[in-house]
Amino acid sequence: MNRAKLDSIRHACPAILPSLLQCDFGNLQREVERLSVAEVPALHLDVMDGVFVPNLTYGMPIVAGLRRHTDLPLDVHLMIQDPLAYARPMVDAGADMLTFHVEAVDDPAEVAGRIREMGVGVGVAVNPDSDFQPVMDCAAEVDMVLVMSVQAGFGGQSFRPVALERIEQLRRAHPDLLLQIDGGINLETIGAARAAGCDLFVVGSAIFGENDYAAAFKSLTAAMHQNQRVEQ
Repeated sequence: MNRAKLDSIRHACPAILPSLLQCDFGNLQREVERLSVAEVPALHLDVMDGVFVPNLTYGMPIVAGLRRHTDLPLDVHLMIQDPLAYARPMVDAGADMLTFHVEAVDDPAEVAGRIREMGVGVGVAVNPDSDFQPVMDCAAEVDMVLVMSVQAGFGGQSFRPVALERIEQLRRAHPDLLLQIDGGINLETIGAARAAGCDLFVVGSAIFGENDYAAAFKSLTAAMHQNQRVEQ
């Protein structure tokens, strides 16, 4: 069952998950091999539909292609308008965790339940400018909350400290809930996110912008444990 991969993610926490959006898709197998050398615990995939967010990325074929090259858990972030329309195809392609946006659905708890029935981990994501109460209302029904520290779908944004406040709030209310952060996570921000109570850190350019993925991963891991704060 795919949910066994969720257990492996839990056991790896706190953990850094590379976001493959910035990898070299011309040689996906090599990229996976380089990340395996770095001993990453899972891979994060950002799926965008051009509707819920302004960008288009990739779909089921990339998920399936990755699954052929690795046994690592595949954590799929659905930045799409209709997550249930693609949930089953994503699971069939090899996804182990599906995270949908609270802003995209009318009843997050119902959507979470239907995804859970597919045998995978389920998460709910929220943008920094969105109402946070719907996340608090459905947090008990999901395995993970993804707190965005930038607005989903837009590049070149700065880290938003409101994400740290939300992580702290969730950690107090749900001590055992997996908490993930995505957006602007680097050597300067990862320690603050860990100090706030975050478990999983989605990292893009701070890994893929470096020549040595293993060295970048090691530096980020060290910074994660320093528990630094960013300026509010």
